[in-house]
Amino acid sequence: MAGSNLGTIFKISTWGESHGKGVGVIIDGCPAGLSLCETDIQKFLDRRKPGRSKFSTPRKESDTVEILSGIFEGKTTGTPISLLVRNENQRSKDYSEIAAYYRPGHADYTFDAKYGFRDYRGGGRSSGRETIGRVAAGAVASKILEELGISILTYTRSIGPVSISDERFDPNEISANPLYMPDAAAAAQAQDYLNHCIQNQDSSGGVIECVITGMPAGIGETVFDKLDANLARAVFSIGAVKGFEIGSGFDAANKKGSENNDAFTTDSDGKIAKKTNHAGGILGGMSDGDAIIFRAAVKPTPSIAQTQQTVRKDGTPIEINIAGRHDPVIVPRAAVVVESMAALTLADLLLLNMSSRMDYLTTIYTDCK
Repeated sequence: MAGSNLGTIFKISTWGESHGKGVGVIIDGCPAGLSLCETDIQKFLDRRKPGRSKFSTPRKESDTVEILSGIFEGKTTGTPISLLVRNENQRSKDYSEIAAYYRPGHADYTFDAKYGFRDYRGGGRSSGRETIGRVAAGAVASKILEELGISILTYTRSIGPVSISDERFDPNEISANPLYMPDAAAAAQAQDYLNHCIQNQDSSGGVIECVITGMPAGIGETVFDKLDANLARAVFSIGAVKGFEIGSGFDAANKKGSENNDAFTTDSDGKIAKKTNHAGGILGGMSDGDAIIFRAAVKPTPSIAQTQQTVRKDGTPIEINIAGRHDPVIVPRAAVVVESMAALTLADLLLLNMSSRMDYLTTIYTDCK
């Protein structure tokens, strides 16, 4: 299978299936000397772990990470880092029935069309458990960003029709409720909405927002490797993401140039800054020094217990009720996946940018003499 790799310098390759022995990732291109331990990675994995509330799948997995290579005496060695998470609570029999038909909203049909064969146990490579490798690698990338003073805040912007209020925005509230919303009132409303979905054997989608601060200006390329284009590619590679926008996003289509342009000024320190941030921190494919703000639209979980219409592999129409353990909403668990994909994109482009100017090279290599 092609397409399991991401990155140019900071490269990752995820591997494993939902109901195989385990899942993981190999990271190549991580600089030597970065302090890193399993606890650093586990903090990220715990944020996407199943079974933490009634609004996630009851599948119980510890998702405990093991570092197999690339670390010595608590620091990266510059060699490939291999990370493993073992699958402990597979119930493959829950999926034996779906081998003969195609589930609505899943990749069953397209896998058969492409390969003529598929691993139907929980979706195989197209399962949400594939994102464990992304999150583990994203934790490493985030450690690099942290060293550079770059931080990422990711949270649930909306679930179904319920959106947070900017006036009630409280970052401390994000980890205080199971929906990862920075607005306690909206979180309560969203829980009521999800309870209604559960009662009706249904699911919900939502929007994840990501805010990146501390990024220097000039990161990203001007043509095909634009920062916003690479962020979109990375986030769109998450299976449940169906929409992506930066800054004003689609709302910019309703504005005039005089309304959408961000006027330049200087801040209290005399540095160049923008009065507004409709651009979302990116101009001409490069970071402009302002906060990078983007949103990802996540579809409702396709596995629902309601009766649905589909066909068998031979085209015979049937009605189905999907068994197994599934999330009524995946938005809260997907937030750390979005954050990880952003971190991976930024780490790779920051490393690439080191060769963009001669003074960068001379600073690096004259210090080595």
